[in-house]
Amino acid sequence: MLKRHSLDAVIIGAGVVGAACAYYAARAGLRVAVVDRGPVAGGTTGAGEGNLLVSDKEAGPELDLALLSARLWTELAAVLPREVEYEPKGGLVVAPDEATVKALRTFAEGQRAAGVDAVEVPAHALHDLEPHLAPGLAGGFHYPQDAQVQPAQAAARLLAASGAETHLGEEVTEVLLDRGAVRGVRTRSRELLAPAVVNAAGTWGGHIARLAGTDLPVLPRRGFVLVTEPLPRVVRHKVYAADYIADVASGSAALQSSAVVEGTPAGPVLIGATRERVGFDRSLSTEALRRLASQAAALFPVLSDVRVLRTYHGFRPYLPDHLPAIGPDPRRPGLLHACGHEGAGIGLAPATGLLIAAALTGADPELPLHPFRPDRFGGDERGPAGPEGGPA
Repeated sequence: MLKRHSLDAVIIGAGVVGAACAYYAARAGLRVAVVDRGPVAGGTTGAGEGNLLVSDKEAGPELDLALLSARLWTELAAVLPREVEYEPKGGLVVAPDEATVKALRTFAEGQRAAGVDAVEVPAHALHDLEPHLAPGLAGGFHYPQDAQVQPAQAAARLLAASGAETHLGEEVTEVLLDRGAVRGVRTRSRELLAPAVVNAAGTWGGHIARLAGTDLPVLPRRGFVLVTEPLPRVVRHKVYAADYIADVASGSAALQSSAVVEGTPAGPVLIGATRERVGFDRSLSTEALRRLASQAAALFPVLSDVRVLRTYHGFRPYLPDHLPAIGPDPRRPGLLHACGHEGAGIGLAPATGLLIAAALTGADPELPLHPFRPDRFGGDERGPAGPEGGPA
């Protein structure tokens, strides 16, 4: 017999976004439960680098979300355990030639108008920030607001701090409806009854939407990361080539790669980033790994003879316009979405959680929700989900 009990909200997904939703909902006085078919941070969060970036976002709704999250991460770092490894180390974007410097300058002007601290670094000063950078770069921009966390720890500690009821290893098999409105979820073990369900299922967000009889066009976008042997702090900031910004904004399904290099408190250097849409294909791409290693060594020649101890990969939840879906779904009363953040979910999680908590309680949101509305893609309500896939 299924166990049944009532709550104010059920959050599907125990990644960092779901954990942040639980944290801020609980702070708003709501009784919430988090349910996930796997462990905490078992999806995109656990396969991430922990980036908290404003540097790669042009002026607009996503940058506004990132700036709010940057402030919230600073507050969270003061109350969460040290294992979260919050490191406000700043970012450095470098350019190979003067044309790219000019493009970065224009990009930074728009960001500054939105509240970003972007400092131009001439070529001769790059090595003051990063002594091991390759010679011959034309310049770059320093972003002091960029930071990093340990993503799995961030999700786990946020979830623990929320005090939310947690059900791990339980797949949501049904979103319960009553006269067209959401009233909870069902797993094989229990029914969790609530007037609100939050879809924070990451790459499986589209599946959860279909379970609720609606539509969200979330697609997986695969990425690889290399992890080196432990080193002295040879990379001080999060350093990446300017073409990374274009890769983030691209809608191409083909393999894209650009050097993103950063040290960690434990010593290993993390090397990304690749992007490609290949469904949920988990096979190893030697071409992607070769490109990452080559590009990282070109940016930091000191890494040329360093051993790579392991590689890992995961899937970013991609939406066609590169903006997440955040807030109530007007096509299905009681359903809210908090997914589709692509590679920025760790950085954008606190602001997303705060906005979801405001929507759940009827409070005024700190940012307009309209740019993130879940129905902006024009999908109609659908019937019950087919047998393919499964929620996070």
